[in-house]
Amino acid sequence: MLISLLFTSPILFIIIAIALIFSLSVHEFAHAYMADKLGDPTARLQGRVTLDPRAHLDPIGTLAIFLIGFGWGKPVMFDPYNLSNVKRDTALISSAGPISNLALAVFVALIYHFGLLAFFGQNLSLIFVTVLVSLNVMLAIFNLLPIYPLDGEKILRAFLPPTTADEYTRVMRQYGMWILLLLIVPINGSSAVSKLIGPLIDFITRWLIG
Repeated sequence: MLISLLFTSPILFIIIAIALIFSLSVHEFAHAYMADKLGDPTARLQGRVTLDPRAHLDPIGTLAIFLIGFGWGKPVMFDPYNLSNVKRDTALISSAGPISNLALAVFVALIYHFGLLAFFGQNLSLIFVTVLVSLNVMLAIFNLLPIYPLDGEKILRAFLPPTTADEYTRVMRQYGMWILLLLIVPINGSSAVSKLIGPLIDFITRWLIG
């Protein structure tokens, strides 16, 4: 559990906590920004087009991250009736979150390679970059899984024929949360989702950091 680091490694706990809060805020901001740009003012009227973490953190979801290692941010709401192309625009809004996390991971890796974090010291800057890059890569890949209520489910739906999309949505709304729960619950020390996407996260993180 992340909270245990508070007592064993306070500095690492602070780094991870800051990285988590910032990364979740970037993810939700990207959803809100894209929805606003596509013509739906719902997120803007709700004060979500901002990087201020207070607009995006769900109290229970944030607490769950620190206590059980899995949580969530406050979902960005949008009104499909304000979108010119519901299927396409919903996919664009959904993909904005994962793309923002990947972009942030690349940006942080670049400023590290250019030596712009050297004033932190080699060890501390490497820890900070590793945490922030791996966390954002993980958020991006995990949210791209095509399972409700993750972003990937809405993205995949945009590429399916109408009848298939409707059936897929019906099944996901009924069983998606249970499937996701089965994937994230640890069994014998590790979860199915970590075995599924862990190697890809490690590969991309190592490739970015070097």
